[in-house]
Amino acid sequence: MVTGYLHPQYAESLSEFGTLRELPRCGGWVLQRQIPRDHGCDAMGCYPLFVCRDWSQLHADLEEIGDELVSLALVADPFGDYDAAYLQRCFKDVVIPFKKHYIVDLQRPLNEIGGKRHRKHARRALRTVQVKACEEPTQFVETWLRLYTLLVERHNIEGIRAFSKTAFAKQLSIPGTVALQAVHEGTIVGAQLYFTQGDVVHCHLGASSQVGYEVGATYALDWYSIEYFAHKARWLDLGGGAGIASNGMDGLSQYKRGWSTDTRTTYFCGRVFDRERYEEITKAKGIGVTHYFPAYREGEFA
Repeated sequence: MVTGYLHPQYAESLSEFGTLRELPRCGGWVLQRQIPRDHGCDAMGCYPLFVCRDWSQLHADLEEIGDELVSLALVADPFGDYDAAYLQRCFKDVVIPFKKHYIVDLQRPLNEIGGKRHRKHARRALRTVQVKACEEPTQFVETWLRLYTLLVERHNIEGIRAFSKTAFAKQLSIPGTVALQAVHEGTIVGAQLYFTQGDVVHCHLGASSQVGYEVGATYALDWYSIEYFAHKARWLDLGGGAGIASNGMDGLSQYKRGWSTDTRTTYFCGRVFDRERYEEITKAKGIGVTHYFPAYREGEFA
């Protein structure tokens, strides 16, 4: 069964930010976009990860694009069946380590997962917080949106990372979606969304109210999720740190590190299909030397 980020409905949930374009040989999806103040188009991978059914066919899909697109940029699934050399064959222009994702090996004994401090905070939180799986994720949209809106406002999140009610309605109806909710004194104060995909569970998003932060709802949710998925999958992907260029020192990275048993590196990949147009657009926008890709979209996700 196709589930999680691989499901076409996940790509559809992001259709506000581009036109869906299937890569038919590998079974992945990208978002085709109009380049600002230009007649050309480029594409980006679905946020936060590009996944596909058959990585061995990705290079064939990319070769068939020709000059239909100016460029393509994406972040490859850290559990994808590839190596760095294959990504270089596919993308040619940019293949660089991006972020480390913090991983939990669910075959490890539970008493070996998580640092002492994290487990202590989780036990304390679970004295007053009850965590349970939402039986009907599709009925959870309004409650989830209320919590996630608080996160968006707190961190000034914009663009594709802010999602929308329409996006969440589609995501919560994808097969294999699990919504865990933390309840304190009869009120839902925190929640996390997970996508199951083969032997991997991706922690998609998490959010809490102010009360949720105060009672440690995130600790309770994370510990419960490890127990909940322990016999349902092999790996739990907690995701990476905060920001585009996380160096592992931000608070979110340090928190996730406290639960993880390992890390996996994601790769940022970029390819120019129409070199002449790429250089013309970049020059017209007055972009100088930059490591950003594509250069003409520099600052887009600042």
